Amino acid sequence: MGSILKRERWIVGGCLAVLVFAAWAYLVYERVSMPADMDMPGMVMLDLREWSAVDLGLLFVMWSAMMVAMMVPSAAPMLLGFLTVNAGRRESGRAYVPVWCFVAGYLAVWIAYSAGATLAQWGLHKAALLSTMMESTSPVLNGAMLLAAGVFQWTSLKHACLTSCRSPLAFLMSEWRSGAQGAFVMGVRHGAYCLGCCWILMALLFVTGVMNLYWVVVIALFVMAEKTLSKGELFSRVAGVVMALAGVGQLVHFW
Repeated sequence: MGSILKRERWIVGGCLAVLVFAAWAYLVYERVSMPADMDMPGMVMLDLREWSAVDLGLLFVMWSAMMVAMMVPSAAPMLLGFLTVNAGRRESGRAYVPVWCFVAGYLAVWIAYSAGATLAQWGLHKAALLSTMMESTSPVLNGAMLLAAGVFQWTSLKHACLTSCRSPLAFLMSEWRSGAQGAFVMGVRHGAYCLGCCWILMALLFVTGVMNLYWVVVIALFVMAEKTLSKGELFSRVAGVVMALAGVGQLVHFW
């Protein structure tokens, strides 16, 4: 079983690495393809042009690529745990569950989130609250989002979802389902926990700038840290205090 499991880990890990690399490559390409006058230091340029259906489609693709780039690496411990449990079941003569069905279920959740983020961004654009760098130009909205994100880090929902994400084996033991459909459902359920844990962190991209890849990397590393560090929950709550204070600071400065 050891050699088979090792080979599967290499294959799955390699495929996921290619997927994540392709997503990051697309984001970098989109960023460097932006006209130079859309990113002028010290200036906030409103995006006042009308968006077409093609623009919305491309925006959805960009959000989907961003979610793949940011969330798939943090799901790696769960996927490796899935392979280990799967190998043990196969060794004992029980049904093999396709790992790619699990991955597809997980990604389906974040693709759905990408659709919601696309619509939210369209709403900000229609309200003339979006810059050409795809960041909110409203200090009140930015402060409120930071404050909400900071408070959310201390909620029971955040704690429950983060605990599930930090405990791959416990999740697999309690949620295991047989067959391709069962694997897909497991992926969806794990994706739902990750969504419950991280949705508002992803929404902070409207504050930092959706096309600001520096902050995309920072948020992705933050998600990875709170899921994998031994003191991840404490790290998450301390960061929540920082976000809440930053939000209050913005609101006080505006008023």
